[in-house]
Parts: sequence; structure tokens; C-alpha cells
Amino acid sequence: MNSAIQVRGLKKSYGRDIVLNGLDFEIKKGEIFALLGVNGAGKTTALECIEGLRKYDSGTITVNGKMGIQLQSSSLPAHIKPMEAVRLFAKWNRAKIDFTMLNVSGMKEIEKKQYIQLSTGQKRRLHLALALISNPDIIFLDEPTAGLDALSRVSLHEQIRKLRSQGKTIVLASHDMAEVENLCDRIAILNRGNIDFCGTASELTDKIGEKYFIHIKTRQGNSTFETDNIEDTLISLLHDLKQKEIHILDIKVDRGTLEQHFIEMTGRETA
Repeated sequence: MNSAIQVRGLKKSYGRDIVLNGLDFEIKKGEIFALLGVNGAGKTTALECIEGLRKYDSGTITVNGKMGIQLQSSSLPAHIKPMEAVRLFAKWNRAKIDFTMLNVSGMKEIEKKQYIQLSTGQKRRLHLALALISNPDIIFLDEPTAGLDALSRVSLHEQIRKLRSQGKTIVLASHDMAEVENLCDRIAILNRGNIDFCGTASELTDKIGEKYFIHIKTRQGNSTFETDNIEDTLISLLHDLKQKEIHILDIKVDRGTLEQHFIEMTGRETA
């Protein structure tokens, strides 16, 4: 079986408020998959239903493998130490502690602190370490790099890619579109309780259309121009800058970022 998770006809309502309106999507084994949506789109509810943390009204969810879940927040005791939490989770899961994984996760530098003393980024690292203790097949990461500095983000991204290379399936929820575009094999966009798109970032670009973005850097600053006709627009811009004797330092043409396509598809700006 090539699928790690299959969701069919998933529905969930809170009273008269329909949050999930019959979701259908599949997550393949060994891929990094992101579920995206603006605030209130239902992505957290969908993930909690898959994780078994929330009951749903109808539909089916099939999970093929053991799950490990890294949440944004946890109910760990304020004064527990990271290694105490690690040993506790290892005992619950009847698992051996992987000290190499813990060192990569940065547990060494915080092992003597209490949970209440940890920064947001340090808590994220601890939550991920706890999610990996049982050696899961499917790993849920909810805003895994929120609060991390640039170096820690790069280190965590490398760890996520290494997990995928080991055959793990990663399900990612993130507001960082650059992170999603950089890491994920496929994405699903949830909008008003429905899946509006499921596929690769390049397939989303094809779906949105032939819109181009021209980025021009000059001594006066940086400018971006949006166009459907790249040839005419580029020629016109170059001619205009030459007439004004403005020297071009750099020029780049692309078909837009994942964030731009996401905003256009959902019709709303993200936070």
C-alpha cells in the first residue's frame, strides 16, 4: 500500500457551523505533505481528526502506520526537566532512548532547565524529540520552526529531510509559505471546509495561470511588476529605465511564490 493516510468524505460541524464539508485527500508514504489554510479554514480540526484527538461526524480516515505528534503547545508540568520528559515518554512507549537523535534535537544544552524556563524555540525542539521517541512511521509537525532562530531552522529542516530519507511520512502545518515551498513534496489547500487544491507547488502555479513577476533592482531600490505578457512588459520596462538613465543592478523573472498563489486561491490574505 502506497498511502500513509487516506481521508474520504470527512465531515465535522460545531452546531450549525460546518467546518469540514466532506474532505477527500491522500498522503503518500515517504513524502512531506502540508495542509494549508487561512485561519478558520478547518486545517487544525482536520489534523486533530486524523490524529485521533477530535471526533468527527462522518467519513473515514485510514492511517497506515504508527503516529508521532508534535503539537504547538503541551500540558507538560512546568517544573519537569526535558530529560525527565524524554524518559517518561520512552517508558510510556516502551522505547529505547535515541541519544543521537536527542543531540541533533539540541536537548544537551537544555537538559538541566525546567520546562517553564525554556524559550518557545527550545520547547519546539523538546516537543519534536518527544514525538520521535516511539520511532513513528508518520510524524505530524505543527508550526515546527516557530520561535527558532535561522540556524536552528536550517538544522531542523535538515532533520526533517533526513526523516523522509528514512522512509518517514511528514505531515506539516505551517504559516511559513517559504518553509512549505522549500520542504514539501505536495500541498493541499483547505478553504471554507473544502480542499480547493492538492498537488505540487508547480502544479499550483499551472492551475493559477500564466502570471509572471518581474523583479528589478536599481540604485534607487527594488521594484516588482506583475504581468500576463512577459515579453511586452519586460521590453517596456527596460526601455523606460533606459530613457530615465536608471542603471539596472539585477533582474529576475519568476511565476510567483507559493504565498502569492495561496493568497490568490483563497481570496484572502494570511496573517
